[in-house]
Amino acid sequence: MRVSVAVRLSAAAIALAVALPALSQDAKKAGPVYGSFGIDLTSQKKDVKPGDDFWTFANGAWDARTQIAADRTSAGPSVILADQAELQVKQILADAARDPAATGAGAQQLGDLYAGYMDQAGIEARGAAPLAPYFAKIDAANDPTKLQILFSTIGYAAPVEVGQIPNPADPNHYTVIAGQGDLGMGGRDYYLLPGAKYDAFRTAYRAYVEKVLTLSGIADASAKADRIIALETAMAKVQWSPEQSRDLAALLKPMNAEQRKALAPQFDWDLQLKTAGYEGYPIVIMAQSTALTEIGKIFAATPVSTWQDWMKFRLAASMSGVLPKAFDDASFAFYGKTLSDQPEQRARWKRGLAVVNGAMGEAVGEIYVKRHYPPESEAKMSELIANLRAAYKERITANTWMDAKTKEQALAKLAAFDPRIGHPVKYIDYSTLKIDRNDPVGNVIRASEFQHRLDLDRLKKPVDRSLWNMTPQTVNAYYSPFTNQITFPAAILQPPYFDPKADAAVNYGAIGAIIGHEMGHGFDDQGSKFGPSGKFENWWTPEARTAFTQRTAALSKQYDGYEPIPGTHIKGALTLGENIGDLGGVETAYAAFQKYQATHGKAKTIDGLTGDQRFFLAYAQAWQSKLREGAARARLLTDPHSPPFFRVNGIVRNVDAWYAAFGVKPGDKLYLAPAERVHIW
Repeated sequence: MRVSVAVRLSAAAIALAVALPALSQDAKKAGPVYGSFGIDLTSQKKDVKPGDDFWTFANGAWDARTQIAADRTSAGPSVILADQAELQVKQILADAARDPAATGAGAQQLGDLYAGYMDQAGIEARGAAPLAPYFAKIDAANDPTKLQILFSTIGYAAPVEVGQIPNPADPNHYTVIAGQGDLGMGGRDYYLLPGAKYDAFRTAYRAYVEKVLTLSGIADASAKADRIIALETAMAKVQWSPEQSRDLAALLKPMNAEQRKALAPQFDWDLQLKTAGYEGYPIVIMAQSTALTEIGKIFAATPVSTWQDWMKFRLAASMSGVLPKAFDDASFAFYGKTLSDQPEQRARWKRGLAVVNGAMGEAVGEIYVKRHYPPESEAKMSELIANLRAAYKERITANTWMDAKTKEQALAKLAAFDPRIGHPVKYIDYSTLKIDRNDPVGNVIRASEFQHRLDLDRLKKPVDRSLWNMTPQTVNAYYSPFTNQITFPAAILQPPYFDPKADAAVNYGAIGAIIGHEMGHGFDDQGSKFGPSGKFENWWTPEARTAFTQRTAALSKQYDGYEPIPGTHIKGALTLGENIGDLGGVETAYAAFQKYQATHGKAKTIDGLTGDQRFFLAYAQAWQSKLREGAARARLLTDPHSPPFFRVNGIVRNVDAWYAAFGVKPGDKLYLAPAERVHIW
């Protein structure tokens, strides 16, 4: 499937799919969901010194008693909240099937979409036949020009992708962007890293490619699989790494038609842009420009027939869930078991929910919000955000390494932050999306086409700042540098992240640090290159930028030294933005908590824990998580977020207040001398 490059550039999101503690089962109890004040003290391993391993001190007992579900790659409260949301969405779909008129807008389409995915008998009876019309189009693309038309057509994989984003030079309007396409196995490192583990991955992937081709009825599958692997490996060698793609100045290269032709003359850029609906844009951002040059050479040197085989494989692989069980099983065996160490596939109804959320997520979200989002959460979140904003203002003002001119610009950006809470103010109208319960493959394609038409309709209009990049039923949050907005969907505004009945110290340590993290993205190594309106611009003096870079380099170096899996380190450069967000989020949330106490009185000691201790314990339990090794490895290779264990231990050792709260001294394993602690915001 062609996925818009805009998706990968639209927001820097905090990934909470690997987070926290086991939820209390009674969400309607009189007090907090967790314990007596919002923290599950039974999760602690108190024989561990906080200064030696704070994550285990806070979560060790939970870790010892918790097993990852066989159909999951991780365990933790965010997983439990996601499971809860699944059950709620499942009920919405059941109601839609039973009484669509009473359920809400789009209910008939939702019911048909889900029913089509769940009709396994129908899917088996149709076999691979639903692929035939799409394969016919690939067969007809028998020269380089026709191939490029398919590269820019929804539903087909491409070595280069085109899409749209807010214009970095004028964020009130959209612009067109082109960049390197994705690879079938995932990140480029899977193709390139040495060692027996990666050799085994590559062997299994080659077998998977051959299996998909065979199931699709394609002759000479073995030889074609070899050629596909050779093609993807060649592209992997020239693609930019995730770390390289974080260099925005190098990434965002606007070019006119003549420059595009000179960059990669093997591609007919005008044809590809016209086919995708982007005709008439004289300037296009050419992302990963040096990779595009090399991919152009690969495109010209590779036989058309190999590209056709590759596109057929990628199409069939992307549709595995709506094709016969043999396709589905092969996909899970490779991506689930081999790459992610997941023992069992998720139940089909759960995977069906993911399809529905992906295709018509806001239609589901509109109903979800009406049923499951209490309005009072919005008011309490607004107060927390206001306190975090005030704390950031005070910390920026008191900053000793930033000069007055840069501070003024930083404060202007802070004042322009736009927080969105719970749900969009308006929802997408899916009434023109055709859903046929007897054509699940077509439903997937048509949903992608529908989204693309929405994008094209928005292209020539001012950027709509009311649009959301996540659905309300998503357990996550994000910051968008192009619009300077922080967004907190309804599903994350629940315990343990946020509990209106919990102790204030707990809420500031959990959701407060998350809010601070998202706001901090506006001032991380990437977000700091965007101004208050979302324009990509330099608002720093050279002296301030140098001082900032020195501090961030020290944090990057700390994380380079962490080795979650033997032989696989955290990439400090890749995770730098998220680590800056974590550090700034904790320190600013702590400052906001002090402001809260100044108004409401000093926090009392509860169960032997001071307010400061409860704050840091809540932060640590907000990253309570277990990961399977395969899933952890995948994230280390491609994910800009550090593993949860190091989002706790790697951060608190830089926070002075944590040392005071737990009496951490020289000789403790996490101890850093004051001069070695990194303080940015």
